[in-house]
Amino acid sequence: MHYVTGTATELGTSRRQALGRYRHRVFVQHLGWSLPDARGDTEWDGYDRPDTVYVLALSTTGSLCGCARLLPTTRPYLLAEVFPQLLDGQPAPHDEATWELSRFAAVDLDAAPLDGHTLGSPQALDLLLTVMREAARRDARALVSVSPIAIQRILRKGGYPFTPLGRTHSVGGQTLFACGMPLQTALLHMAQAA
Repeated sequence: MHYVTGTATELGTSRRQALGRYRHRVFVQHLGWSLPDARGDTEWDGYDRPDTVYVLALSTTGSLCGCARLLPTTRPYLLAEVFPQLLDGQPAPHDEATWELSRFAAVDLDAAPLDGHTLGSPQALDLLLTVMREAARRDARALVSVSPIAIQRILRKGGYPFTPLGRTHSVGGQTLFACGMPLQTALLHMAQAA
């Protein structure tokens, strides 16, 4: 597996189109998310802007098998605008050193049928490490994320440092939570675990 990172412009038209189709297959078709901006066979939303950074995981055959989206919290982002209730009244982070991780998936759609989640797979953890490195390269010191509760269990089981930013909440039939991850500590832990 290898990785490509960059903005939509840096990714180029064909990779951007493949990403939109991949996100639709994973988030809309497989996970059943109701995403109002999904159109046809692609999934994009208002947070896919010129300053959005993408991390793509490509298989040995070149097909997309993972993705993540990084957004600076100095601009509009999901936790602050769509899921503020997950912060239990606390203000949403808004600083240059904190970025939001969203649309994270590590699913090889060309492989065996999807059974359950793949978030704890070695591929997912490798993608997470790559995402953290890319965020750090862009001067982020922490990540925040809105995630299903399964992510909390995976992070805890793996010993990865994270801080819940509020209680879990049921939103649209899913149990979600917001968390923060200090990048330096997380990267050090992941490097030691490798």
